[in-house]
Amino acid sequence: MEHNHQSERKFLLLAVIAGICGSASLATLFTDSVAFSIFPIIAFVLAVYCFYQQHVNQPLTEGTPLIAFACFLVGAFGYSAFVRMEIPSLGGNFFSIIVTMVLALWVMFKMGWLGNQKKTPVDEN
Repeated sequence: MEHNHQSERKFLLLAVIAGICGSASLATLFTDSVAFSIFPIIAFVLAVYCFYQQHVNQPLTEGTPLIAFACFLVGAFGYSAFVRMEIPSLGGNFFSIIVTMVLALWVMFKMGWLGNQKKTPVDEN
């Protein structure tokens, strides 16, 4: 069962990386203020390929695709907020930060990292 949690975490991490690389690819292709680089495009292709291979090889639990989509959006909006912070002429980053924070908190809640965790008493003897 631990192997399934590890593969699920890997799946979600790949979703975040794909979101970051996808947003970086769009920024490098369509924004004049961001210098062109081929590396975000290569990283995006590799992240999507690994994401697909993980999806094919490992079964997913019931809510994982929705959480993976939220992780993808966390990466995309997070990178967008970072670029807008670095280059203020692109506009404000308030919306991107709010969406990133709300989605990240929702993902943490759904994964059980944010909720009330019952601690078992430790026997000191």
